[in-house]
Amino acid sequence: MIALTWPCPLAGGGVAREYALAFDRTRERRLLIVPALFDEANRLRRLTVETMRRLDAAGIDSVLPDLPGCNESLQALRIQEPQDWSDAMAAAAAHFGATHVLGIRGGCLFTPTRLPAWHYAPAKGASLLRQMLRARILASREAGREETREGLMELALREGIELTGHRLGAEFVRQFEQLVPGTDPRIGQIAQEAIGGSGLWLRAEPGESPTQADALAAILALETTA
Repeated sequence: MIALTWPCPLAGGGVAREYALAFDRTRERRLLIVPALFDEANRLRRLTVETMRRLDAAGIDSVLPDLPGCNESLQALRIQEPQDWSDAMAAAAAHFGATHVLGIRGGCLFTPTRLPAWHYAPAKGASLLRQMLRARILASREAGREETREGLMELALREGIELTGHRLGAEFVRQFEQLVPGTDPRIGQIAQEAIGGSGLWLRAEPGESPTQADALAAILALETTA
């Protein structure tokens, strides 16, 4: 596995260098992975990387790019909008010569449309927002403050909001809440039941599951030969 950089387009013009992890041996099959979002990205990072490791053993290159404003990105998350993330993933796919794409959970909202795609346990934007709002409400309650979902959404849509350590702009929240994964019948759907066990994003802390990584990689290896 190596760390690479790639040119990410900026909304106002120009590019920023973003990081990506990759197993890249310039092979014919090349999978772009759009990662899970926010806290789920941390919980699923190990599973994602271990799946990439297994795909490498199966003769498939893979690349895991950072979304602008996330992980090692130097861009500010608060100024991002959903279209910026879609544009970034399309640019990453083109730069790395991806032949296929996998979206994981919220990453399914940003998979490039021109490539054969698989969605693993896709999540709606509204669902992810609700989870983060619930986490903030619980944390506030433990600290002796009372907040409500309605009040927090009003704040978010007016001036932006910090949820689970992520500062989201008002326009991002407004647009993100409406996003749903693509319903094109050509998009392959990978349900959690297909890889066994419960979703690692449901755990309180980041975890791993070699058996789930085995199963997910096997499905992708089979499908990318079709």
